[in-house]
Amino acid sequence: MTDNKQGPIGVFDSGFGGLTVLKEIERSLPQYDFLYLGDNARAPYGARSFETVYAYTLEAVQWLFKRGCRLAILACNTASAKALRTIQQKDLPRIAPERRVLGVIRPVTELVGALTKSRHIGILATSGTVASESYVIEIKKYFPDITAVQEACPMWVPLVEYSEFDCDGADYFVQQHIRRLLGADRLIDTVILGCTHYPLLEKKIRKYLPEGVSIISQGPIVAESLAAYLQRHPEIESRCSRQGRRDFYTSEKAQVFDRLAGVFYSKEIRCREMS
Repeated sequence: MTDNKQGPIGVFDSGFGGLTVLKEIERSLPQYDFLYLGDNARAPYGARSFETVYAYTLEAVQWLFKRGCRLAILACNTASAKALRTIQQKDLPRIAPERRVLGVIRPVTELVGALTKSRHIGILATSGTVASESYVIEIKKYFPDITAVQEACPMWVPLVEYSEFDCDGADYFVQQHIRRLLGADRLIDTVILGCTHYPLLEKKIRKYLPEGVSIISQGPIVAESLAAYLQRHPEIESRCSRQGRRDFYTSEKAQVFDRLAGVFYSKEIRCREMS
């Protein structure tokens, strides 16, 4: 029997970065209800194994489903890289065949071909996302002629989460990785920010990129992709509730989440702890 109840759109991240994606989604789709879950107690995911990230992500998806979400967005590059495909192909047919889980990597890779003129792009991401090669694989699938170079930036997430992203000390770490990326391929004309924390470093990233190099930030692209997805799939859209409600949950202490979340979300947040 089909379950036609409506529920919020779930948004999951290992920590805070997914709030930068949610913020952009809200701008495009303010009428929908959203339920955000941050697994802050176990963050960061970047250096964890594929098996661990998959297990944690599946737990989060099931938690969102239990709270009525018919659609869940993995607003986390590491979860999208290491867990999304397995959840879509193996778990959803078994546990929730009428629900959907989407990620943040594919929407960006589908558009990158229209944005690069040199056909050489750079990817700045966490160690886990780089190791998965998810961006490279997806880009080659759509655009075999594009050369993609990756650079892991392990210090960038801590810089953002400790609110050091706008300090002078951050320049060293940003410049170091930009230099390495461009040293590997001087023809790069487009750079993907492959981590949802990195938009907060965008001003410094632009400072060290040559003039004319474009930066792709995921939030607006994911928002546009989700709006298009809902249009194409009325059977999913009709089950997404629309009262403009926002709810936030964390696996950490609520006070810890609330204190830092505003940096990413640009608004004050009052979240609840997972139960």
